Amino acid sequence: MAHSSWYQPTADAAGVPPQVAERALEWLLELQTQPVAPTTLQAWQAWRMAHPDHERAWRRIESVRGRLQTLASPVSAAIAQAALTPAHSGSRRQAIKTLALLVFGGGAAWSVTRSEPWQQWRADLRTGIGQQRQLVLEDGSRLTLNTDTAVNLAFSADERRLRLISGELLVRTGKAGGGRPFLVETAQGLARALGTRYAVRQHDGMTEVSVFEGAVRLVPRQAEQDALVLRAGQQATLTAQGVDRVGEADETRMAWADGVIVAHGMRLDAFLAELGRYTADRLSCAEAVGGMRVSGSYPVDDSDAVVATLAAALGLRAELRQRFWGGRQWYLAATPRA
Repeated sequence: MAHSSWYQPTADAAGVPPQVAERALEWLLELQTQPVAPTTLQAWQAWRMAHPDHERAWRRIESVRGRLQTLASPVSAAIAQAALTPAHSGSRRQAIKTLALLVFGGGAAWSVTRSEPWQQWRADLRTGIGQQRQLVLEDGSRLTLNTDTAVNLAFSADERRLRLISGELLVRTGKAGGGRPFLVETAQGLARALGTRYAVRQHDGMTEVSVFEGAVRLVPRQAEQDALVLRAGQQATLTAQGVDRVGEADETRMAWADGVIVAHGMRLDAFLAELGRYTADRLSCAEAVGGMRVSGSYPVDDSDAVVATLAAALGLRAELRQRFWGGRQWYLAATPRA
C-alpha cells in the first residue's frame, strides 16, 4: 500500500513494538484533556525515560505533529474519534490500534481487524467534519451526506449498492434503476429500499435506519432469517444479529440536511456529542451539568455561537481551552457561587 502524502517513514517508527506504540498513543489521548494534571505529566515523562523504545515511540508522534494541524489526514480524524471514546472501552482500544497503524505503519506495517480510516480516506464519496454534500446518482437517486461521512458506490447490472463506511446519509431512491434493487450496506447488514426516502446512520456496533416514505427491508448480516420491513414513520436499530428498538421515526433529526440540529429536551452531554460531529473542536461538559435539558434549533456551522448561547441560557460557564496536541476544547460547567 502506498504511503499517504503526509506520511513520511522515519527511524523513530522502525522497530517500535506494537504494545509500546499503543501505550504512547494512550498517553497522547490522556494529554488531550485539559488542564493536564501535574501528576499525569510526571507519569508521562517517567514513562518516556523508562526505556529507549518509549522515547522513540514518542519522537515518532512528535515527528508527524506539525502535519496534522494543517492537513485533512486520516490521523487527525482518528485522534479526534479516539479522544471522544470512553476510556478502557473496546472502542477506545480499537481506535488506538487504528492510530498505531496510521502513525507508526503508514497504513502498511501492521494488520488490524478494522480499517475504517483508510476506507474513509479512499471512499468514492466523502465529506469532511462539518460538511454536507448533495448529489444525484445515475439512476436519479438523490443522496445527502452528513458530516464526516464516507460511501463507496457499487452499481452493476444486477443491483445498485452503496457501502456506508462511516457517518450518515439521507436517500431518496430514483426510478431509473431498471428493476435493480437499491441497497445500503453497513457493517451490520443491508437496508433494501422498497421505493422510499430514508436515512441510514452508522454508529459504533450498530446501524440506525429511519424511514420517511415507502418502506425499507432490514437484513442483519448474521441472521438473514430475521429480516424486518420498516414502514414509513418507523425507525429501528440494525445489528449483525437482528433488528430491535423499532419505534417512531423523528424527521426533525434529519434537520442536519438543512444545516441545523433540532433538540427536544435533549441532555446537554448528548447534545454536545451531536454538535461535536460538526467541528474539529472538542465539546464537553462537567458531569454535574450533563443532565440539563436543551431544546431549540441550532446551526451546525457555528459551534462557538451555539456554545455561548447554551451557556447563557443554562446559566453555565463556558471555558475555551487549548489542548496539548493542538486544537481547542469547549468545556461547560456550573458557575461558581459568589
